[in-house]
Amino acid sequence: MEYAERFARETNEPGTLSLRHLQRLASGERSGRSISVRPVTARLLERIFQTSIDELLQAPTGLRKPDAHLLRVAVAIVMRGYEILVVCRRGDDAGLYWQFPAGMVKPGRSAEAVAVRETLAETGVHCVVAESLGSRLHPVTNVHCDYVLCTYVAGDAVNLDPMENESVLWVGRDELTRLIPPDQIFAPVVSALTLCV
Repeated sequence: MEYAERFARETNEPGTLSLRHLQRLASGERSGRSISVRPVTARLLERIFQTSIDELLQAPTGLRKPDAHLLRVAVAIVMRGYEILVVCRRGDDAGLYWQFPAGMVKPGRSAEAVAVRETLAETGVHCVVAESLGSRLHPVTNVHCDYVLCTYVAGDAVNLDPMENESVLWVGRDELTRLIPPDQIFAPVVSALTLCV
């Protein structure tokens, strides 16, 4: 509250924020009604947090609605003998990084179907599912990933998605960690790659 008072004085904002007001704001809905904020208080809060009052008053993002869908990605580990299919992605910060073909799993879809479909769409490689390797929260992206081991059937590895990928190639098992850091490769994937011929 002291910060809000000081901020209001320094920026000539007429809004105020009392302890009772803060308690009402923190409690959210009361008796089935949404709380309302006086326009001057809303403007003060928006300037302090540099966020709209609607965003400030919405439910915390950590509490998912029962019907909300968790962001899931299907990751295809496609084997051709001793080689593994990888794609070089264009990163958000204009950087490049290597990974396995992958795609978002929408509600009602299976990770296996998405892995096969995305591999074909991105690389032109036809594959079939051999087995599911499990799931994890990715250590870098914090996205839920379902890993699917696939077997090569046909097709040349070409970059069919130049907006998303820079390159596509087959890499030998022994060279994989040169492109993807070992600590980022899911342990069951490593196990599966050592067992595959």
